[in-house]
Amino acid sequence: MTEKKELPLRIGVGIVLLNQKNNILVGKRIDNPKNSWQMPQGGVESNEDLFEAAKRELEEETSIKSVRLIKELDGWFKYDLPKYLLGKIWKGKYRGQKQKWFVMKFQGKDNEINVKTKNPEFFKWKWVEITKLPQIAVHFKVNIYEKIKKELVSINLV
Repeated sequence: MTEKKELPLRIGVGIVLLNQKNNILVGKRIDNPKNSWQMPQGGVESNEDLFEAAKRELEEETSIKSVRLIKELDGWFKYDLPKYLLGKIWKGKYRGQKQKWFVMKFQGKDNEINVKTKNPEFFKWKWVEITKLPQIAVHFKVNIYEKIKKELVSINLV
């Protein structure tokens, strides 16, 4: 088996989707039904524009199209998978992700949101306050969610 440190990081995008009350959309993953939630996110296809990838992932996971870009967060957010997931996720090709995050405003109504998509990743969704985000995240993403929370608060988005 390849050593963890030798595996590359997968390039991905993440979406902080705010509703009119500035709460954030999170979903409960089908493959991790414990009490962990995450914001929509996913991989970037070869030569795909990062913002276009974020919109595609959001639609693939939630059916949402009615959004407006607020801000692309500065820098990249990285995480490593815990050992027990290495080799199981992404066909064992990556040790974690390097993500570009986008803050978007939801322009539609809640009935536009449908997580029962063609290839569903979530079985449930809800809106949460930014302060609760790190508390409900899967343990290996808490650090990223804390950084996102701080950045959103520092730029007065929530």
